[in-house]
Amino acid sequence: MKKFTLLFLLLNVSFLFAQKQVSGVVKDNSGAPLPGVNIIEKGTQNGVSTDLDGAYKIKVKEGATLVFSYVGYAKVEKVATEGTINIVLAEEGGQALNEIVIVGSRTAPRSNTTSALPIDVLSSKDLASTGQATFDKALQYKIPSFNTVQTPVNDATSLLDPYEIRNMGPSRTLILINGKRKNMSSLVYTQTSPGRGETGADISAIPTDAIERVEILRDGASAQYGSDAIAGVMNIILKKSTNGGSVTLRTGITGKGDGEMYGISINNGTTVGEKGFLNYTVDFSKTALANRPGILNATDEFNYWRSSTNTPAQDASLQTQVNNFLNLKPDGGNVNGAPETAAAKFEINGGSQLSDFTEMYYNAAYIFKKVNSFANYRAPYWRTASDFPYLPSLFGDGTAASYIGYVPTFIGDLNDYNATLGFKSSKNGWTSDASVTIGGNSQIYTVTNSHNRSKYSDLNPEQLAAVGGLGSNSPSDFVYADPTKTIYTGQNTFKPGGTSFNHIVGNLDITKEVSDNVSIGFGSEIRTENFEILAGDFQSYAGVGADSFQGNTPANSGKFNRYNIGFYADISANVVKGWLVNGTARHENFSDFGAANVWKLSTSINAIEDDKLTFRGSVSTGFRAPSLHQIYTEKSQSTFQGGQIAVTGIVNNVSTTARSYGVPKLTPEKSTNVSVGFGARPIKNLNITVDYYRIGVKDRIVLGNLVAFEAGRKSNDPASSDFNVYEGKNAKAFFVNGINSITSGIDYVLEYRNLIVGEGKLGFNLSGNYTIQNKIDGAVKNPTSVQNLGTTATPIYAGQTALTSGQNPVLAGQTVFNATQDALMFTSRPKFKNIIGVNYEINDFGISLNNTTFGSTKFKQADFSKPGLFTTFKTAQVTDLGVTWTASKEVTISFNMNNMFNVVPKFTIKSDGSASANAIVNNPAALKNEYNNITFNGRYPITSYDGSQFSQLGRMFSLSMNYKF
Repeated sequence: MKKFTLLFLLLNVSFLFAQKQVSGVVKDNSGAPLPGVNIIEKGTQNGVSTDLDGAYKIKVKEGATLVFSYVGYAKVEKVATEGTINIVLAEEGGQALNEIVIVGSRTAPRSNTTSALPIDVLSSKDLASTGQATFDKALQYKIPSFNTVQTPVNDATSLLDPYEIRNMGPSRTLILINGKRKNMSSLVYTQTSPGRGETGADISAIPTDAIERVEILRDGASAQYGSDAIAGVMNIILKKSTNGGSVTLRTGITGKGDGEMYGISINNGTTVGEKGFLNYTVDFSKTALANRPGILNATDEFNYWRSSTNTPAQDASLQTQVNNFLNLKPDGGNVNGAPETAAAKFEINGGSQLSDFTEMYYNAAYIFKKVNSFANYRAPYWRTASDFPYLPSLFGDGTAASYIGYVPTFIGDLNDYNATLGFKSSKNGWTSDASVTIGGNSQIYTVTNSHNRSKYSDLNPEQLAAVGGLGSNSPSDFVYADPTKTIYTGQNTFKPGGTSFNHIVGNLDITKEVSDNVSIGFGSEIRTENFEILAGDFQSYAGVGADSFQGNTPANSGKFNRYNIGFYADISANVVKGWLVNGTARHENFSDFGAANVWKLSTSINAIEDDKLTFRGSVSTGFRAPSLHQIYTEKSQSTFQGGQIAVTGIVNNVSTTARSYGVPKLTPEKSTNVSVGFGARPIKNLNITVDYYRIGVKDRIVLGNLVAFEAGRKSNDPASSDFNVYEGKNAKAFFVNGINSITSGIDYVLEYRNLIVGEGKLGFNLSGNYTIQNKIDGAVKNPTSVQNLGTTATPIYAGQTALTSGQNPVLAGQTVFNATQDALMFTSRPKFKNIIGVNYEINDFGISLNNTTFGSTKFKQADFSKPGLFTTFKTAQVTDLGVTWTASKEVTISFNMNNMFNVVPKFTIKSDGSASANAIVNNPAALKNEYNNITFNGRYPITSYDGSQFSQLGRMFSLSMNYKF
């Protein structure tokens, strides 16, 4: 009897835990496969996602119910009674996943064509089809309103490229990972290039194979998410699959034969216990240097470096040096392109059903990136051995002939991490979500193949004391000579320091469906932020600092922090059938500048049944708090002049230096957003959306130009012709609420799918962004102290006698926001951008052809000799070809030829119509001089110093193989 009972129990247990494998394909109602659909065993965390062909495979218990869900489609539940279950998801009236919150409401979201706000949804297949090596570059060729490009002059900027949505800069787009705020980078862009003065999250660090889909809300969302969401929100959804892992091998190279790329990525998942899951991604990659310098003209190079006081013998010597150097290095040794990069990326995403009502979720990521980039090559006639006698020993074998110059190398080590732990609970119609998110980013810099060329006169008293004092016994690593000569340390590697940023975010979100027509939501967020500027070693900042990249001084370094707390309430109601209204209000309070109150109202009206035509619109207010980077960054340099310490460079906004020169404290930006549009599905397989937007920003924060607050003699030598010439001294740059701006435009998307052509299916899509306005609104908001420069109230430069009325005006007319800044912010991105794509699938092959049109851009380089000159980059088309072959159920091979016609940016120097500018553009010799001015004598022939609207690398090839296991 006991044996029978035991056998009976074992049979029941084995039946209870018996599993079966279920597989199938998920398609939409037009017959197209849907990649990235979530399939969950109901009541557990066991789940998978469909692959690029819409196929899935999952092991479940006998009698289990499968839940199929995808953003914008109605959820489907199916009992697993058969081994093969094929599913068709319908769009009509469908509700998106509850986890997706970026659609503009903190309550129940809607599909793209029926939502009250414009949303782009990209699957992992969409990202992979671009053939781009990083996530941000894939978005560049899929989302018309998204722009990013590598800057020609790199150093710290090479670690991550600035990006933006709707020409609003990286600071005004909020990045979410699974609906939770991602940390910002610790880098603030200070180069004279697009993105200057901004900071943003490092989205290039996110491994593409870990992404299930990306959702981009193209509308202001400060009321829902707080600061930084003025332009929109990007939500990156991570994979959840527990079955069907894969490994991807990828390689690539440019059409010039450089920029070689190698990478391997592994994505896999597993169940954890009976009701949990864990998906993980490991990605390693390395990209070699891609270089696009120009070929220098010896005559131009000679004229550039020649002094007007040269003797004939000196001219002859310089010409010989130039000729010899350019024979050896025709491109001047310059490195200008994409830097060498190595990266390791790790990402996990998991969760577990704790009870019938509660689930736990978590995700975490760690990224390490090392980047090598280069400063301009210092030719032997630029940094000469006669001025710096130790250079032949430092960069040669000690003989004069061995010294051929040097190129400082910038090495950046980036660490980025984020992690979230949260709990969701649903009971009695209430849904609550409580979570904690941490994240951080640090960047440590190294400069090699350089030197500190400081003289004693460049050191301030504190620095002189640190090296033992003038004329005293020197430390062993210093060689003292004449006080007017350079202090040579024998050192060519420096540690300039770096930056670090981290945050901790706590969220509580509660929603309730009050009725079939009304949903409410409310919640709060508390966030702490910490920013640190890390000091460099002494030799990196003493005097003029390391050549090419000066270190952070201890006085400029430090730790800074703040906290904020926010509350929001949200209501969404179907007023009548087909008319949805949503309203949100938010209160936010920051420890360093106080409170902000913002709101949003959005609506959508289904004008024709079956969602064939939906009108939508929204109006909202928003804000962006000045980042800790903008408040506390100080890259100033102390020098000893006229018996006093002079401070130049970027000034800390809360410093005594800033107050003494009348620089006001930063305040939050305020915005007003308006959006009106429609979504239409007039016939099967055809989707159309058109949206107009207008974003007005008040008190926009900018990193201003250098402003000289003091005037002095150009030369203190009474015998010099410059003794009675006065100029600005001790110029400083600072962050300031400098302008108001207006940005408006139109986004449009047209997609037609599943047109039968022969034995295959053809798809077509057209999307674009057209900028109507992107300009400053009103006058520049110069601080009063800047407005008063050039009057009798002008400060006196150290060591000078009082300036006369004729000398004061040398400081007049300065501004924190000049024409160069205006161009970088408003016209350096394309006036319009269109993407036309065609894809054709037949049997085991898929072919895609995409043509991206980048509209013209305008730059106003500061190096022009006349204010009426500017450069215009011509409209250009970049064509990408992709071919995919499904060799077997396990193996897929993809080949991409990006920019197949090898199109590169091309600029033209133009005149604003003024007589002085017209005289130059109509004079070939004068025009050549201006070209040399903005390209450093042809070293940057494609983009100039300031950049362009798309990559200068030209044609690129990539090949990948994906193996499913």
